[in-house]
Amino acid sequence: VQLQASGGGLVQAGGSLRLSCTASVSETRFIFNIMGWYRQTPGEQREAVARIIGSGENIKYADSVKGRFTISRDNAKNTVYLQMNSLEPEDTAVYFCNVNIWTPQRGSLDVWGQGTQVTVSS
Repeated sequence: VQLQASGGGLVQAGGSLRLSCTASVSETRFIFNIMGWYRQTPGEQREAVARIIGSGENIKYADSVKGRFTISRDNAKNTVYLQMNSLEPEDTAVYFCNVNIWTPQRGSLDVWGQGTQVTVSS
């Protein structure tokens, strides 16, 4: 399983960005238990930003992004998105996508993408 994230960049405060993360899966049978986004700044622990748990009915957001960020998924494309609106300088971080995927061959795996930089200027 490999994750390819894209969509980061530099934006002014109040602006928007959309992150995408596509999973490449070689197995024909699999289930995404969790698809989500985390972020990390230098010297800090990685924190969960938004996660879709299960088939999509259970969505969790960090308090700091509620009302501004929206996570969604496209099952046909094995892709999870993070729409980020009203961006603030405090949102500046490296954003990582993460999936927990189950396959019959390997059971449950936790997989991380390579990270994409989001920089919000004031």
